[in-house]
Amino acid sequence: MRPLRVLLADDHGLVRAGMRALLAEIDGVEVVAEAADGLEALRLIRETRPDVALVDISMPGMNGIEVATRAGKEHPGTRVVIVTMHADDEFVRRALLAGAAGYLLKHADRAEFEMALRALARGDTWLSAGVSKKVVAGYLDLSVKTVETHRTELMERLGIHGIAGLVRYAIRVGLVRPEP
Repeated sequence: MRPLRVLLADDHGLVRAGMRALLAEIDGVEVVAEAADGLEALRLIRETRPDVALVDISMPGMNGIEVATRAGKEHPGTRVVIVTMHADDEFVRRALLAGAAGYLLKHADRAEFEMALRALARGDTWLSAGVSKKVVAGYLDLSVKTVETHRTELMERLGIHGIAGLVRYAIRVGLVRPEP
């Protein structure tokens, strides 16, 4: 199986080094390029054709949302994921409207980082728990049937049988906290 080819774009070298180290521990993932600004990121997306571009939202030259917009139009084979410390609703909304395939908060742990990459490799979208709650809150008019359908599909993808297993999984990955 071909490795998932990843581009890292962040104007902080230590952040890129940290992400590269984490990615090196994940089987089937290969870092193909690194960029320190948005313009370089877009150039490297064009040259290396990565499957996934992990892009900081705040970079010189061109910000991550602009990179997502341009890459989506010019290089639709690359899925751009915004990796940021900003959990603000407006940033999330703008990133998703720009065509970002995901929104990952920098305080995510290694397990979430790997789950996000696996989801993206399957063609899914990934939102960190801290922002997904806000996005879902914007859709409170969903029917019970719609929520049940999504829950069933999620359980099938994760190989989880039963609501209790789903709750244990959510606690284990930090989506929810157990009550004291």
